[in-house]
Amino acid sequence: MYTSGALILTNDGDFVYKVTHPKHEITKTYTVTLKGKVSDEEIKKLRDGVTLDDGFTTSKANVRKIKEDIENNRTRLEITIHEGKNRQIRRMCEAIGKHVLALHRSKIGNISVSDLKIGKFKYLSEKEVAYLLK
Repeated sequence: MYTSGALILTNDGDFVYKVTHPKHEITKTYTVTLKGKVSDEEIKKLRDGVTLDDGFTTSKANVRKIKEDIENNRTRLEITIHEGKNRQIRRMCEAIGKHVLALHRSKIGNISVSDLKIGKFKYLSEKEVAYLLK
């Protein structure tokens, strides 16, 4: 509800399983804006995997600092994961003591929503569906 960006709507259960189950390692890329400065040590923790509030330890993540806004006390990161536990990005950030101000899912696999305006949608092409199923 509090995340913008890419969603895939389908009634094909097998397709959902192949896209969402961690064993298939379909990546999800997020842009997250956090309150405060994020240290190199905190980024390393996210990259190495953090233990969430339910005891689950996340797999390694690709994490890149996009921008640090000292004036507004915010940091923007790009985080790529393949698991997709419930509210995982928010919970990962909480695990390093950071509050999420904004969260945007920019890509699922190699399918980006950067060309879509807010509130708009597109149908996946046969090529995109094939990519997600491979």
